Amino acid sequence: MKHQHYRAVVLAALAIAMIAVVAMRRPAGPDVSAQAGIPRLLELGSVSCVPCKMMEPILEELRVEYAGQLQIDFVDVLKEKEVAQEFDIQTIPTQILFDASGKEIYRHVGFFPKEEILAAFQEHGVSLTPPAPAP
Repeated sequence: MKHQHYRAVVLAALAIAMIAVVAMRRPAGPDVSAQAGIPRLLELGSVSCVPCKMMEPILEELRVEYAGQLQIDFVDVLKEKEVAQEFDIQTIPTQILFDASGKEIYRHVGFFPKEEILAAFQEHGVSLTPPAPAP
């Protein structure tokens, strides 16, 4: 009887160890963490969604013009369903604005013009320095 109890404990320990190894090998999803110390815009959408495609040039402009001041990230929620669940996404595109400490300060659903994005950051206390005009 004691031998059977010992065997059951060993088998349970092996099963737990195997589960841990498999879980650690599972590929991580997209990195949705923020850079330390800078505000962030996270767009949750899809590469096949028309309003999401319309957002691409705006996000790229912001990425270039506010490099070092603003982190811009995109997650395809049709491929990364767990991220959609994590952020409770019901409609795409959804843009989430975060302050420099990583706190969510604003959410928007649908197409989001560049000027409105910048205004939303400003309204929520995030100052971004506009790029200098070209000579």
